[in-house]
Amino acid sequence: MKTRLLLVVVGLVFLSMSFSAVAADWPQWRGPERNGVSAETGLLRQWPGEGPPLVWHAKDIGTGYSTPSIVGDRIYLISNEGMEDEYVQALSTKDAKQIRRTRIGNVGKNKGPQYPGARSTPTVDGTLLYALGSDGDLACLETDSGKVRWTKNVVTDFGGAPGNWAYSESPLVDDNLVVCTPGGSDATLVALDKKSGDVAWKAPVPEGDAAAYASIIVVHSGGMKQYVQFLAGGLVGIDAKTGKFLWRYDRTAQGSPANIPTPVARDELIYSAAGRSGGGLVKLGVDGDKVAAEQVYFEPKMPSSIGGSVRVDDYLYGTNSGGLMCVEFATGQVKWQNRSVGAGSVTAADGLIYLHGEKGDVALVEATPDEYRERGKLVLPDQPDRGRSQAWAYPVIANGKLFIRDLGSLWCYDISDAKAGK
Repeated sequence: MKTRLLLVVVGLVFLSMSFSAVAADWPQWRGPERNGVSAETGLLRQWPGEGPPLVWHAKDIGTGYSTPSIVGDRIYLISNEGMEDEYVQALSTKDAKQIRRTRIGNVGKNKGPQYPGARSTPTVDGTLLYALGSDGDLACLETDSGKVRWTKNVVTDFGGAPGNWAYSESPLVDDNLVVCTPGGSDATLVALDKKSGDVAWKAPVPEGDAAAYASIIVVHSGGMKQYVQFLAGGLVGIDAKTGKFLWRYDRTAQGSPANIPTPVARDELIYSAAGRSGGGLVKLGVDGDKVAAEQVYFEPKMPSSIGGSVRVDDYLYGTNSGGLMCVEFATGQVKWQNRSVGAGSVTAADGLIYLHGEKGDVALVEATPDEYRERGKLVLPDQPDRGRSQAWAYPVIANGKLFIRDLGSLWCYDISDAKAGK
C-alpha cells in the first residue's frame, strides 16, 4: 500500500513538473544554443495593453550596443565610458546595481566617426567569462571576482584585420576552446585553450578576409563538426578540430559593406544575409574531408536586417526594411510580412517572437506561418537620445524576464505567466 501511494505521489510530481514553466539562463550571444531561441516556457501569451510589468529601468550602465548575458542572479555586460575605458561589468538581476567592473581596453576606432562603442556580448562558461572588446582585446575573467586570468589582443598577437566599425564579435566557447575572428591572412579565425589562452590552431582563410560583425556558430554536417563564420568577403566553414579551411559562399556578401547577422543553421542548411545584398541558403555536401556549399536559394528581399533571424521549427523569422517576415527555411518561400515595429532584432521563446525595433518599440508576435498575429506591443519608457544610431541591441530572455538594452539604458520586464503550471 505504501509503495503504491509513493508511486502515485511520484507520478503526480512528475506530471506537475511536465506542465510547469521552465526557466533558463542566457549565458552568451543569442542564448544557450547561440541561435536566438530560448528554451523557456510558461511565458505570457498576451501582453496587457501597456505591456508586461516593468521590474526596473537602469540608466547608469555605461554606453554601448552590447547585449547582456544572464546567469543566475547576475547580468554580465560590456560597456564603455569615453574612448579609453571599455569594461565588463556584473550587475544584479534584482535591481541592476553594479557588483563589479573590469577594464578590458580602449574603444575600437571606427573608420569615420560613426557609432564607436562597446559591441560584443560576453560568453559565460562556468566560473569564467570571455569578452572581446571593440579594439580587439580578448580577456578571460573570473566571474566571481572579475580577476583577469589571461588576455590577448587579436590585432597585435594574430595580425588581425577588423572591419570599418571595429570588432563586434562575441567569442564562442566550445569544449576546451575559445574561438574568435581576428581577420586577416595569418589567423582569420583562431582557437585558443580556454584556460591558458595558448594557441590551439590558426585558420588562415584564402583571400585573408577582414573580420565582419557576425559571430561564429557550430555546425554538424556529414559527421563533421565545423565552425561557420560570416566574414567581410563571405560565409566560410572551418574544420573545428584542425582549423582547416573547408568552403566559402560569397553571394550574400556581395555589395555589402557590413556583414552583421549571425548565420542560422539546421543540419546541413545554413542561412546568411546582409542588408545591402539579401538572404541566401546553402546546403553542405561532405565527401570525405572535402565540403562543398551549394546555393539553394538567394533573394534580395529576405530577412537581412542588423537584428538577425531565428528559426522556429521549419520557419525563419526576421526583418528587412519592410518589417517582420516569416519564410519557409528550406525553400525561401515567404509566408507573410507585416510592418510591425519595422526593422529590428529578434529573439524567440515558447512559440513567440520578441522584436525590438530599431526605433525602440517592442512587439510580441506569435511564431506561426499562418499569418501575422501580434500578441502585444510595448513602448520603452524614457528612451535615450540615439543621435544618428538606432536601437540595435537584441532582446534577451532569462528566467522569466525580458531584458532590453539601448545605449546607456537597460530595462527588465516580467514576462512570466503566473498561471503557468497551475
